[in-house]
Amino acid sequence: MHIKEAAKRLGISARAIRFYEEKGLIAPGKELSSGYRSFTEQEIWRLRTIVALRESGMSVSGIQAALEQVERGEHDELLHYLELQRSVLYARMLETRQTLQTTDHMIGLLQGSRGLPLEDFYRLAQDSREVRELRNWEDRWNFDELASSHDERVWSGDSAYPGYREALERTVEEINPAPGETGLDLGTGTGNLAGLFMERGAVMNGVDQSKEMLRICRSKFPGMTAKIGNFLAVPYTDGQFDFVVTSFAFHHLSGRQQKLALNEMARVLKPQGRIAIAGFINRNADGGASADKHRTNSPTGALDFLDWFGPNGFESKCLKLSPELYLAAARRGLP
Repeated sequence: MHIKEAAKRLGISARAIRFYEEKGLIAPGKELSSGYRSFTEQEIWRLRTIVALRESGMSVSGIQAALEQVERGEHDELLHYLELQRSVLYARMLETRQTLQTTDHMIGLLQGSRGLPLEDFYRLAQDSREVRELRNWEDRWNFDELASSHDERVWSGDSAYPGYREALERTVEEINPAPGETGLDLGTGTGNLAGLFMERGAVMNGVDQSKEMLRICRSKFPGMTAKIGNFLAVPYTDGQFDFVVTSFAFHHLSGRQQKLALNEMARVLKPQGRIAIAGFINRNADGGASADKHRTNSPTGALDFLDWFGPNGFESKCLKLSPELYLAAARRGLP
């Protein structure tokens, strides 16, 4: 099969096929008599795979790595690679939205002013850049390595997870899911909190940064949808869930990242949706104990994110479960 026939069969241009050849993604043979490229069924299959991966937005280098995994039969690795690609695409979508909002603000400033408000321009640009940088997610906690022992540690009363069982059970009680409601567990880990909601008849989805945590989660709860992702770019479209929950994970975020994460929770919630966050009062973004000056008997001691709820249309409350643990619960008010 020659290049024009291959292009017609695949619905792409001959130029695209030549591009993939130049990048080393395909290596068709050539007829000795004419020197024309000759495509076998194996090469057509490879081109179909390339086109599909390209459609997902994957880079040429990413496609090369994915093809190697396919050829080695490493389908789990390919699945993980595609999930990472999906996570990147959602992050890009949010960045595009942020850029559009910044542009709209700049247009509004120009329309409302006879002069050129440079200071306001600079401030908007700086804010946009800072938000983009905050969304650069980095796994600093090695949860892939901790996954195999995670359940044993949390359920055994490990000192790193004080009051774990009570915090999860109180989260379920506070949300009080109706059978059939859809929920999202962010930082789901091995799915322990999501599993309690499933026992109550909720349809659960989970998001976590750790491939190994999700592997265990999927084996424990095959009826649960679990995706690679993080708090700052939730890999779901707007308005999907009746409630969003998270436990023992929110403290890993910095203060500004927590506000971005709350924006993401609100984005994927339905009208009248609920949020519940269970975790540490006195832990900083690195997961260590905060300074003594931040300790307090008030449940809002180190919970600066609580002031986000009211201005964003939520009624909220915060319960102190222990000197270290809190449960923040919020419900979106009537429009």
